[in-house]
Amino acid sequence: MVKKVVGDNFDEIKSSKIAVADFSATWCGPCKMMAPVFHTVAEDMKDATSFFNVDVDENPGLAASNKVFSVPTLILYKDGVEVSRSVGAISKYDLIDFINKNK
Repeated sequence: MVKKVVGDNFDEIKSSKIAVADFSATWCGPCKMMAPVFHTVAEDMKDATSFFNVDVDENPGLAASNKVFSVPTLILYKDGVEVSRSVGAISKYDLIDFINKNK
């Protein structure tokens, strides 16, 4: 399940053991392509990883504080600390590999 970040609940990411945040925008073509991939992987890996979506237009402060300048940007957090990021749309298998090699 992908949780939508709305204001204050970014703290859930910080308190998760392993979390992946998808910084995206509704107007972004690659983000629209990435969304079903992200949701599929979130369902497949829900027992080991938490998944979040951050709309950069609704949360510009979070985008700025996380140094997100392009969308989609995926950031993997381990115990609340960023350990890796990926910019641009990626395949399901690349997303799984991105998570597994960084957790």
